Amino acid sequence: MTISRIATATALGVAGLVCWTGAAGASVPAPRSPSSGLSRYLGQHLDWGACPADAADLTKAGAQCAQVTAPLDYAAPDGPTITLAISRIEARDRAHRRGVLLANPGGPGGPGLEYAALMKPAMKDAADRYDLIGFDPRFVGRSTPIYCGASPRPQPTHSRREAFEASVRSARETARRCYEHGNNAALLPHASSRNVARDMDLIRAVLGERRLSYYGVSYGGDLGAVYTQMFPRRADRIVIDSVTDPALTQYENFQAAGPAQERGLDEWAAWTARRSDEYKLGATPRQVRTSVERVVSTVDGGPLRFGDFTLDASALGLVLRQLVANEESNPVLARSVRNLVDAAAGQDVQPVPELRMWLELFNKPTPELDNLFNSGNAFLCGDGGWPAGGWPSDPERYWRNIENARRTQPVFAATANGIFPCPFWKTAPREPGVAIGNRVPLLLLQARRDNNVPYTGAVALHRKLEGSRMISADIRSHGVFGRGVDGLTPVPCADRAVNAYLRTGALPAADLNCAAPGRPYAQRELQRDVDAIRAGSGSTAVPVSVWSPSPG
Repeated sequence: MTISRIATATALGVAGLVCWTGAAGASVPAPRSPSSGLSRYLGQHLDWGACPADAADLTKAGAQCAQVTAPLDYAAPDGPTITLAISRIEARDRAHRRGVLLANPGGPGGPGLEYAALMKPAMKDAADRYDLIGFDPRFVGRSTPIYCGASPRPQPTHSRREAFEASVRSARETARRCYEHGNNAALLPHASSRNVARDMDLIRAVLGERRLSYYGVSYGGDLGAVYTQMFPRRADRIVIDSVTDPALTQYENFQAAGPAQERGLDEWAAWTARRSDEYKLGATPRQVRTSVERVVSTVDGGPLRFGDFTLDASALGLVLRQLVANEESNPVLARSVRNLVDAAAGQDVQPVPELRMWLELFNKPTPELDNLFNSGNAFLCGDGGWPAGGWPSDPERYWRNIENARRTQPVFAATANGIFPCPFWKTAPREPGVAIGNRVPLLLLQARRDNNVPYTGAVALHRKLEGSRMISADIRSHGVFGRGVDGLTPVPCADRAVNAYLRTGALPAADLNCAAPGRPYAQRELQRDVDAIRAGSGSTAVPVSVWSPSPG
């Protein structure tokens, strides 16, 4: 995985949420269609040409690229404009062409220009019926971007409290820099999922299509749900994957991931204990988990050093969270933890390649990472996120939440409950979040053991989207459809259902439960291992219902 891909994965994990409104029937401004006061944009000519030289997947797929002009403010379409970078892979089966299908990989802050090309193999022959459209959302990547400038290099801290106070200073400083840098003061008020959905509908209109099909994962899944609420008559075949609970605030959704991440670590610890001869991290799940908790405790007292690189508590939490996200990363996580244990013991450690990529990411900031993380912050703080998005204004509340969570979340408490720049953001959201609840048909996918956005949130969204069907996959993963594209084990049951829907428009007759192919160990063994860990850790017990089918 390249630094670019690994950075995108980090952003998607850190910021995978849309802010929904909390109350049904909340007052929401009427959505604007691109036909309402936007005539100057509808007739624009797109200059299709070669895609950027470094977009190898697009070149390989025979894609073309163009720029769409969009209003910065849809309430003032005669005002300033921005550009949206889009790509197109034309339908091969012209006789059965359905229209256009946009794709979004998540974030917010994730560039998506190449994403449709990446997903094309998973779609098999269903892809031949669509013009596949990738796009970088506003303020991301090759669309009009937001930069905040290089952040000061964090100074070493030597206690949990020092680390927390440093995170508060960093969040406040990020908010200040983002507002003051370049033209951001004019751009930031218009960073919202509502405006991205409007941009998507403008792309549809400029391409001359009556309706829009879509696939989105993580934040991209929530974004697809937003589009179906704002433009229900424009929505064609919509697939959303790995989504959040519409009743929770942004901050509450982050908090909900903490217990799920600890359960994912329990699974990994059981897997690693059975390979104690190879990794030497412990012969029982409890011993393996203790190895990780000791590293976390050591880093709380000061950063680890790997040659020219350092790893502080905040970065360690992000690395562990990303690597525990799916079962296929078990060996990578075990090798990385072995490195971390040795470094914590004072040894001169050469990091394994996978860990080295993370260290480079956190120690060598680039403009690409500046845009990736700070465009994500702009949306997190702009989606009705202040105060309606649930970001507490008092920094001490974050500290109390972290400390209260440590008993049951010894590894991920600070990651799941930590502070963002949003309490200090300089621009207030202009619109509330999106109220969820209509009967637009769509297909929703969720992994039962997703520890980034927990399964219960997808069940809650499924209930609100009354026209939806839900596919539940019994895997530990963030993202279900097209896993083979990223070298992960595919879920054929889910892939077949998605592609059948994209081909025919017919949703499954009922919700589906997909078993994991090649499941590494049986449910009884899994539950036994988890129970053994919890019995020795003082953590809250994990109910069997977490692992067994229980769709809402």
